[in-house]
Order: sequence, then structure tokens, then C-alpha cells
Amino acid sequence: MLKIYNCITSAHDLRLVVLAAVVCALASFAAINLLRHARGSTGHMRDIWLAVSAVSTGFGIWATHFIAMLAFTPGIPSGYNIALTALSLVAAVLLTGAGLAISIIPNWRHGPWLGGAVVAGGIAAMHYTGMAAFEIEGTILWDPILVAASIVIGAVIGAIALPVGLHGQREKYKVGGAGLLTLAICSHHFTAMGAVGIIPDPTMTVSQSALPAGWLAIGVAMAGFVIIGLALAGAVLDIRDRRRSELEVDRMRDLANASVEGLLVCDGDVIVSVNTSFAVLTGRSVSSLVGARLDSCFPDKVSRARLLSDSSLPVETGLRRLDGSITPVELILRPIVFAGRPHHVVAVRDLQARKEAEQHIHYLAHHDALTSLPNRSHFNARIDQEITALARGESLAVLCLDLDRFKEVNDLFGHAAGDTVLQTVASRVTAVLGERQMMARLGGDEFAVLMPVANPAAASRLAEAILEALRTTSDTPETNAISTSIGIALCPDDAADRQALLTHADTALYRAKSEGRNTYRFFEARMGAEVRERRMLEHDLRLAIARDELRLVYQPQKDIRSQVITGFEALLRWKHPTRGEISPTVFIPVAEETGTILEIGDWVLKTACREAATWTRPLTVAVNVSAVQLYNADFVKELHQILLETGLPPRRLEIEITETALVRDFNRALTTLRLIKALGIRIAMDDFGTGYSSLSNLRAFPFDKIKIDGSFIKSVNSNDQAATIVRAVLGLGRGLGLPVLAEGVETDAELLFLRDERCDEAQGYLLGRPAAIGDFRNLTHDEAAPETSQDHAAVRMKIA
Repeated sequence: MLKIYNCITSAHDLRLVVLAAVVCALASFAAINLLRHARGSTGHMRDIWLAVSAVSTGFGIWATHFIAMLAFTPGIPSGYNIALTALSLVAAVLLTGAGLAISIIPNWRHGPWLGGAVVAGGIAAMHYTGMAAFEIEGTILWDPILVAASIVIGAVIGAIALPVGLHGQREKYKVGGAGLLTLAICSHHFTAMGAVGIIPDPTMTVSQSALPAGWLAIGVAMAGFVIIGLALAGAVLDIRDRRRSELEVDRMRDLANASVEGLLVCDGDVIVSVNTSFAVLTGRSVSSLVGARLDSCFPDKVSRARLLSDSSLPVETGLRRLDGSITPVELILRPIVFAGRPHHVVAVRDLQARKEAEQHIHYLAHHDALTSLPNRSHFNARIDQEITALARGESLAVLCLDLDRFKEVNDLFGHAAGDTVLQTVASRVTAVLGERQMMARLGGDEFAVLMPVANPAAASRLAEAILEALRTTSDTPETNAISTSIGIALCPDDAADRQALLTHADTALYRAKSEGRNTYRFFEARMGAEVRERRMLEHDLRLAIARDELRLVYQPQKDIRSQVITGFEALLRWKHPTRGEISPTVFIPVAEETGTILEIGDWVLKTACREAATWTRPLTVAVNVSAVQLYNADFVKELHQILLETGLPPRRLEIEITETALVRDFNRALTTLRLIKALGIRIAMDDFGTGYSSLSNLRAFPFDKIKIDGSFIKSVNSNDQAATIVRAVLGLGRGLGLPVLAEGVETDAELLFLRDERCDEAQGYLLGRPAAIGDFRNLTHDEAAPETSQDHAAVRMKIA
């Protein structure tokens, strides 16, 4: 190293050494720029730019060598062999051209390394050929170690220079490559010059044909101009390419930014460019994404490998956002030429909305939209799963719930109120459920609860907790003290499969309803036949009117003081074609539960009014109306329509309402009764003394008559408590100016008691048994019963 240093400082003109380094740097920079331009070209233009780059590099090496030789001052006459000097230039151009061509072979990553080594070989060949052209009056001796060192140093640095200069698009790689190539040339030259030793020999002479140093200076100057020209050309091309690249990038960025989807351009797994949509999707800035690796955005290694395998199929993976959250995305990769080089463009489609939609669709497919509870299909799948996983000694309980009189809630308060009730039931019941317990809405007002149990007592406790939770008071009438019936079946005790288990729980539910509602029952084997019987009854009842199986019979009523017949009570009868006569106490509750009471009640009203309109005597007709009818929003309109169709004057129609029907919605019932009263129709309170009897109801509602239930009249003459109650009701009627009718009079003693207590009217078996209206023609028409001069008769449908 000291020998080389001494060679440079003592045997060379340092000004020319600096000039040689500058020329070498210009040539190297021009060579790298021209080589990059050649790599981005195709066809003949690629060959042309490659040749220009080779000339630039060869001339740079040659000029550097001979400028440095001009700086060399051995102190004795010297000259240069013209032929060998020219050969050294040719060798520099050809060998460096070969190396540059190797370095830009497409899709060969080792090409730049091997090409750089070949260029280093061209540097060595040019140097030692040039030294062979050096003639001097003396003998030249070579240090073999430094000769070898010069070749190795040039080869190593040259092999590194081209890979650096061709890597990436940033300016630092161009400068780095040019600097390394300059270092390779200069380090080789001065190391090789350090290996030279000259011994003066007067016998040695410089040939007459040798090129003098002055002429060499002219040749080097010309080579310098060539180098400067090529360097300027390279700079111009570099500026032009850069502007073109910038314009292309801007154009692509504008186009990409107009895309809704995220787009990124990558070179291998390095991100080169992104659009704003992708930046927004990641929550990061564009500048922070450029230069980042793909794994910083897409952490899943398998997905990245599938994406970069040149597959044209979409790849679903997760995108890591700035906050660390993962967003589902779909990636599609396509090849693209970007900035003159092959890259890949990746389209990034945000799947968050689609995934949420898929989850929502899946949720809707397995849950009830109103209550958010699991639906029937979800519940069935869960039962199957639990039955399959049931261990020995374990049991599974299914509780089927059906709200009591829910149809009345819809009819009385509207469907919106009904929806509120269903949501309230769902929230109250789920609040008492424990782990592994599941509630589902099967449809309508039907719910089910699934629970693993160790013994039946656990199912009983849950049923009681559910009933208690639903009894909770509320500010709104429809959700205040909700009532439900519950049927319970156990697996494997009652059934071993889902279908049978649900059927048995449903059977137990019907038993709970038939035994008073608002309670629960376990399945028993004998319940099956009863439930089938009940369902057949429901089915036949829906068809009873169409089959003409319903009819009205009438029971006379009498004024107690005058002994004059004042009217009739119409009793609804159903004669089934195979079952025979079915009691109203059996089918009327079924009609109310199933909603067929609306159709039956309408038929009774029309039939009774039509019959009364045919009577020649101007008698009034009283028809009992159920709570379901009363709270029907169209009831008053339908009632008016019936009077118009039948021609019966409103003053001749009297409807009877039980107090039980009034307490469900006081204000709505009061509004309906006032509208009925406004039509001119009379209103009677039926079955007074039972249910929710209240003196405030008599004062608040526009009643025209009070009817005492027959249970108080039975043995009233011998039962002091019954007598006291009847006396109180009769006194109340007289105080309010309301006539009182006693039902169920069956003995002379009962009738005598009522007469003594000044009761207004009575009816019962003692006064006449129910019969077809034709049997009472003498009472409904003028020619048959002159004694019935009162303009009053009562005909009612018996509901219970």
C-alpha cells in the first residue's frame, strides 16, 4: 500500500491524476445511465444503447489510463506504440461491452455480478495492453503480487458496481454504481502502476514510430470530448427518462386514485406505488407505504405466497391497518410494465361490507328479525347437536311456551303492541336463562327453551322462573303481567329424537292451556290423544259455519211483577255430524283462543238481528259480545252495517258485555261502548258479581241494565250469603236507576224471593226451556200474544 501511495505522490503529476479521476467518474456515470436506458429498451434500440454505453465505458477506461500515464514522470525519454495503444482502446470497448451485455440479460439475477466481473477483466486487459505500448529507455520490471492484487481488486469492485447501479430507481443507486465503477478503474490502474519498476538502460532506445506524449495528449483530449459528449447524452437521456417516468407515474396515479378499489404496484415484495384508496384503507399515508414490504400490510405468509405465485385467481386475506386491526380484503395480481420495468399491480378490494352482509344474512337465516332470538332452524340444529352430545345419565329438557290470549292483544292494541309484547317476552325470559340454555322463537307467539338438566326438578324451577319474570308489572297495558303456558318434555325419558321431543312438549303445552293457563305441565303419555282431540275440534270449528252446523235456540225471559214475557235468551248450539251436540263451554273457549270467535260472533249478530227484524212486535234483541269482538277496531262499523242490512232499528238491539272484557284496556273499552251507545244501541252488564265486578265500572260505563249471574240465584231463598249479595245488587240497581235481570231461576221459591226483593226481570228453566224461535211465534207476533205489550225482548248468545 505504501508503494502504491509513493507511486501516486512522487511519480505522478497530481493535477493530472485528479483530472483522470474526474474523467473516469464522468465516463462511469454516463455508462451507468446509458446501460439503464439500454435495459429499458427493446429490439435494435437496445443494441444501439448498449453499444453507446460500451463506448462510453471503454473510452473512460482508456482515457483514465493514458491521462494517468501522462501524469507519470519517470524522468527518462518515453513514447507509445501506436498499434498497441489503439489495440488497448479496442480491447476496452469490446470487453466492457460484453460485460454490460451480460449484466442486462433478462430474468437472470446473476447477470449483473458476472457482467461486472467481465468489465473488470476489460479494465485489466486495457491497462496491461496500454502498458505494453509504453516505450522507455530502460527496462520495466513487474511486481507479481501487486499485478495480481490489481486484477483481483478491479474484478471484485467491478462485480459489485453493476448490480448496485442497476438496482432500483432511486438516484442513490445510480451514483453508487458510478462511484464503484470509478473506484474499480482507478484502484486497478494505480495498483498496477505501483507494480512497475523502471531500470534506465542507455542501450534501449525509443523507436522513431512511437507516439510522442504530445500527440497522445491530443488523442486523450479527443477521447475526453467523446466521454463528455456521451456523459451529456446520458444526462439528457436520464432527465428525459425521469420526466417520462414522472409523467407516467402521475398519469397512473391519477388513474389509480380515480379507482374505488385499492391499487398498489410492487417490485417483487416491495411496494413501489399506491393509490389513495389503498392508503385510506390502511389508514396510513402514501409516502409511508412506498418502499414498504408486502408483509407489513398483508401479514399472512401463505396468502402472500399464493398471490406472488403469478396465479390469476383472487386471494382472500387480511389487511393490517395502522391501528393493528385486520380488515378482510380480496387481492388480484396482474403483471404490468412500470417505469420501463416489469412489475406487478395488485388490486385490493375491501371485503368488510361484504363480510358484514354475509354475516348479517347468516344471522337473519338463523335468527328472528323481531326478537333477535334464534329461529326454528337454528333451534332444531341446536337440539340435534345437544342430543348427539348427550352423555349417559344426562337429560335434555325442551320447554315450549305459548302466550295466553296473544291474539286478543293484537286485536285490542294492534300489531305494533303485539310486537312489543314478543320483544318483552324475549328479553325477560333470556334474562333468567343460564349457561347452555337457549331460547328461540318458533313463530307467532310460540317460543321454546332448550336446557340440559340433571333431573326434572331443574326444568320445573326454570319454568317457574319464566312465569315469574313474565308477571312483572309494566307501564303499558299490553306488557303488564304477561301470561304464558309452558309444556315440558325430556330427552331421553319422553323421546329420543328432536321431532318427537318437540311434539311431546307441544302436547304438554296444550294440557297447560286447558288446565287454566299461566302454568306449566310435563308431558305424560296419555296427553297425546287429548291433544289430537283438541286439534280436531279446532279444525272442525273453523268449518262449522260453512257446514251449517251452528244454530240459535231461545229461552224466554219474564217481568217478575206483571208476569209478562219480556223476551228471549238466544243460546248458541253446535251439532257436530259425528260427535253430536257439543257444549258451548267446550267450543267457545277454543273459538276465543283460535280467533274464530270473530267469525262466529258476526254470524250470531247477523242471525239474531235478522230474526228479530221479522217479528211483528217491536222487540229489542240483546246479544252477548266477547272481549275479542269488543276490541276489534272494526267492530262498531260492522255492528252498524249489520243493522243497516237487517233493517233492525238500533233501539231494538241490546249487547251484553262482561266486566272481564272491560279491564284489559279501560279507555279503549269506554271509547267503544260510547260509540255503540251513540248508535242508539242498549248496553247491559252481564254476569255481574263474577270476575272483576267493580262499582266504578257501573258509574264509568254507559250501561242500561245489570244481569245477576245464575250462580248467585241458585238456592238464594235458603242461602243467607247469596241472599245478601242479591239484595245488595238489587239495591244498587235501584239506586243507579238500572233495571236488574236475574238469570238461572229454577224454583218457585227462588222466584218468590226475587219478587219480594223487587227484582225487575228473571229467566231460567222455571220460566221456559231453550227452544227454536218458531216455538215462540205466539210471543213474537201480534196475533199470538196480546199480553206482551211491552216493547222489550232480550236475545243473547251464551258465551260460557
